[in-house]
Amino acid sequence: MIELTDHFSGDAAATYDQSSAEMFAPEKVDPVVDVLADLAGNGRALEFASGTGRIALPLAARGVPVSGIDLSPDMTAQLRAKPGGQDIAITIGDITSTRAEGTFSVVYLVFNTIGNLTSQDAQVACFENAAAHLEPGGCFVIETGIPRLRELPPGQEAVPYAIGPRRFAFDRYDCATQQMSSNYITLNDDGTARQKSIPFRYTWPAELDLMARIAGMTLRTRWQDWHATPFTHESRTHISTWQKPA
Repeated sequence: MIELTDHFSGDAAATYDQSSAEMFAPEKVDPVVDVLADLAGNGRALEFASGTGRIALPLAARGVPVSGIDLSPDMTAQLRAKPGGQDIAITIGDITSTRAEGTFSVVYLVFNTIGNLTSQDAQVACFENAAAHLEPGGCFVIETGIPRLRELPPGQEAVPYAIGPRRFAFDRYDCATQQMSSNYITLNDDGTARQKSIPFRYTWPAELDLMARIAGMTLRTRWQDWHATPFTHESRTHISTWQKPA
């Protein structure tokens, strides 16, 4: 994950909340926190890729003891500058191998971040690291999207997903390697443009289930969203929870 530091440091970290403002809205955050608080119960929660605290801070405000692991010191500095941020123990490191102190009732990785691990080995290691942090009977929760390959006509490798007067975004897929990138083009006030490309490795739900099995966990629930809508053939996202044996 070392190559990702450039995408989540400096100006990118300083402007992250603004650029992702819609994901900080209460209607986006509250259902996530509801589910995670229920899974945590009277125990502790660990966020993989805690970022600027979008989920960690409101979850801690519910009374759940929260820790985090994040690769970016700059993103973590943004979290710590917010009310309550100093009370959350963040360990700087890679979510595939870095250990936080203690064990947890729930470990969670949201907002498609499993895809930031751009090899299958790294994704498996993430599951194994999550399992190592869990108490017996604890749960690992992932939120991620379903690859939009059905939208690719023959010979096409890109799918646009955000088109506006100042911003254009598209995903580019390599179906042979399961590599993809999310690409953003933003027009500045002076007429120039900024371009950013973030690499991902996309996964299928069944593949994640196998990774969980390798790590000694089994599927507990799979929903379309944080409101527990049933997952179907038409679902564009999934919230999957795997459980460690009690």
